[in-house]
Amino acid sequence: MELAIRNKWISLRGSSVVKDTNEKDVMIVRGKFFTVTSKKFICNLDGTERFMVRNKFWRIFHRKAFIYDVASNERIATIKRKIFSFHDRYFIESTYGKIEIIGNIFQFNYSIKLNDVEIGHVARKISLRDSFVLTLNDDANPMFYVALVIAIDNITDQRDADRRSSNS
Repeated sequence: MELAIRNKWISLRGSSVVKDTNEKDVMIVRGKFFTVTSKKFICNLDGTERFMVRNKFWRIFHRKAFIYDVASNERIATIKRKIFSFHDRYFIESTYGKIEIIGNIFQFNYSIKLNDVEIGHVARKISLRDSFVLTLNDDANPMFYVALVIAIDNITDQRDADRRSSNS
């Protein structure tokens, strides 16, 4: 299964749309207008919220994000970014198992491993708006992995904003 995740051209809340290979909308990602933790919701096409992604509020030593199941209001994943590495590496503790996302920060390509078995790939497309292609095995939960991509994008955006503010 292949999905394209693209930020909307104009969005004050950081919303995105998720399309399949036929360019048909399959999910919506809605951001909050004002939020310190970059809160976003992964929704069905009818607007029903399924997952919520938010960054850790205090981020002195760790860059983290969390995924919550909206229906049960339970945290189902914690995403941690390894700070010192030649690769862009994320460790995810989740109800689905141990997930690791390893990438090349220069090429924006990431492999997704679930319990040490590769199950997918994320490629970041260079364009005027953030755009990703998520490729998954057929048995993976696509909505959860879209939430993971959004969480990693939130962590990356937060890291870049922190760098810009420290340079000024």
